[in-house]
Amino acid sequence: MNKYRAYVGSYTRGESKGIYMYDFSGDSPSFEKQGIVEITNPSFLTLSANGEYLYTNCDEGVAAFKVLEDGSLNYLNRHSVQGLRPCYLRVDSANEYLISAGYYDGKLTISRLNPDGTVGDVTDEVFMKSPGSVISRNNRCHVNCALFTPDEKYILAVDLGMDQIKVYEFDRVRGTIALKDIIRCEIDSGPKHIIFSHDKKYIYLTHENANMVTEYAYSMESKGPKFEKLDQQSTLPPKFSEDNCAVTLKITDDDQYLFVTNSGDNSVAIYKIDEEKKMDKLCVLPVSGIYPRDIYLFPDGKHFASINQESDSITLFGVDYEKGYICMKGKPIHVPCPTCIVVKKLK
Repeated sequence: MNKYRAYVGSYTRGESKGIYMYDFSGDSPSFEKQGIVEITNPSFLTLSANGEYLYTNCDEGVAAFKVLEDGSLNYLNRHSVQGLRPCYLRVDSANEYLISAGYYDGKLTISRLNPDGTVGDVTDEVFMKSPGSVISRNNRCHVNCALFTPDEKYILAVDLGMDQIKVYEFDRVRGTIALKDIIRCEIDSGPKHIIFSHDKKYIYLTHENANMVTEYAYSMESKGPKFEKLDQQSTLPPKFSEDNCAVTLKITDDDQYLFVTNSGDNSVAIYKIDEEKKMDKLCVLPVSGIYPRDIYLFPDGKHFASINQESDSITLFGVDYEKGYICMKGKPIHVPCPTCIVVKKLK
């Protein structure tokens, strides 16, 4: 039986202390609490490609932990990103560089990672200073998400304030970036989170303000990355008219089903990726929690966990793809102000 360790980040307000750890088996959608690692506002977590290190944002910038064999965390160091606390992190496959995206200061930062896993000095940074698409709402850029392209020659930075995906060429020897291209989204759509399909041929992007998810075909040409818009779908149920934000998204390992969370409707939208690579909405159903900030798809692809920030809970569900519904599994798990989840398979 496979065993997994889940790490849940949080905002450390009220009773929240930091990173909450849970174990579960691969065939059982249930969490068993294992402990807490105290750190200030670890609202986004990411694991190194080999699973040996965990990185988190914090009030001081970013922090590094060694993941021990039993799944516990050994603190390594904290390091400044020379700006405000970032909201999103990603690590390259060689564990040499850390990307930090800054919502509050519109900053994209590249930091070098040392051979022992600690966070080193900043190698490059960009403060995005153009006015937002709607001056009264933003008046500045918000870098909400950033990740490497599959070949790691480029970095995609999602700028919610400017309704853009900025494409930066990445020099991995020097750790520097240079703007290569800009993918423009619909005005005031508020692009938020972006992911690649597992086959690396497609990109999916949520839009916070427009409550949409967009699909692009992705390819690499001699001039750089190419994006071709294929499909765009609402994340909401019919006739919904209240305030809502489309938040985050995940795709199953076989690239057949896409999950998107809604804050406001407090639901999950599930899409089947059809043979023509279009998104067919199967359902939009409540997650029994408030502000589903993140989602985790279990290894079997038939269960998921919703990380509900404002109801202090994690809720677990089974999915029936053929009938288009979800079924709650057990009671909500109490976690103070949870914001994100990453999972490592233990040996």
